[in-house]
Amino acid sequence: MITGMLVTALQAACTPAEETVPGRWYTQTQVERGRLIFAEQCARCHGENAEGTRNWREPDATGNYPPPPLNGSAHAWHHPLPVLARVIEKGGIPLGGVMPSFSGTLDRDQIRDTIAFFQDYWPDDIYARWAEVNRR
Repeated sequence: MITGMLVTALQAACTPAEETVPGRWYTQTQVERGRLIFAEQCARCHGENAEGTRNWREPDATGNYPPPPLNGSAHAWHHPLPVLARVIEKGGIPLGGVMPSFSGTLDRDQIRDTIAFFQDYWPDDIYARWAEVNRR
């Protein structure tokens, strides 16, 4: 007799893997998971729709720059995937910024889901330029 767990495992093995969003490295499921993580962990600083803060190019009274947009309108697309992941994991402090580390809060998959979420805002031309940077 086949147990329920075995049937579930067999069904999972027979279910085709989710396809990536056309032209992107991530799946829609990753974007949706990332949306929840971003809302909980990142939106307070980077904006609900990854739009960043007003006047993000100007340092504040303490000399620190406010959180930039992550929606493709700022510099995030200049960084390959490992760098984006490292900044989320280690925070911006090692780079002279003030963003906290999310090590111990987010695991590797959650970090990638978060990146998928904000990259999904990127227009195709920005994503294509990023993809070239990421290939190097």
